[in-house]
Amino acid sequence: MRFLTISKWLAFAGLGLLVAGPLGTRVGLWSFVVGFGCFALSALCGLSAVLLALVGGFRTGQWKRAGAALVAGLALLAVPALQVMRAGGAPPIHDITTDTADPPLFVAALPLRAAASAANSPEYGGAEIAAQQQLAFPDIQPLVMTVPPPEAFDRVLDQVSNLGWEITASAPADGRIEAVDTTLFFGFKDDVVIRLRPVEGGTRVDVRSTSRVGLGDTGTNAARIRRLLTALRAGG
Repeated sequence: MRFLTISKWLAFAGLGLLVAGPLGTRVGLWSFVVGFGCFALSALCGLSAVLLALVGGFRTGQWKRAGAALVAGLALLAVPALQVMRAGGAPPIHDITTDTADPPLFVAALPLRAAASAANSPEYGGAEIAAQQQLAFPDIQPLVMTVPPPEAFDRVLDQVSNLGWEITASAPADGRIEAVDTTLFFGFKDDVVIRLRPVEGGTRVDVRSTSRVGLGDTGTNAARIRRLLTALRAGG
């Protein structure tokens, strides 16, 4: 009986940690390190709950009661498993751009990152980062829109708004748009800069997305750039 009881309480504790960790990070109660720690502990609680539920089920035969703890424990394990699958072997980098040779530069984001005490530098990491990106995300390439820069600028600005990003700069004369996107789970704020330049036949659009904290982004920045470029292609 005690195995099933402990398993149940571990499942409850894991659920609490799973909710409290990201929520506390999002509202600023603690750092992302604490949030990830809670995330990891929730998985450990889930694994322990599953093992104890199995032991309790075999020892008591109360599989109906054990089944509830098993389901809860497996659900807790599923969350980090999905995160690992989502990462898909992404390299430990957090700064992704369509132009690794001449990445767009942040302007409006600089004071915002300073005010937030961002751990990551806004400076691009150079050839080493570029090589890792090109290996992991070869599809992240510039987009050429077959419209003049003023029209392209308006279309890009509309799509940024449609994606729900917070626009922090709109400078048509510089061909620059900056925005902040907040991740769903932990509430991380990532900075985006979009550069538009006239080219033969239209406007070249380059995008850069970078995280303020963390070594690796599990592919989040690359996915963000893909969403914008896909929306722009669909818009014609």
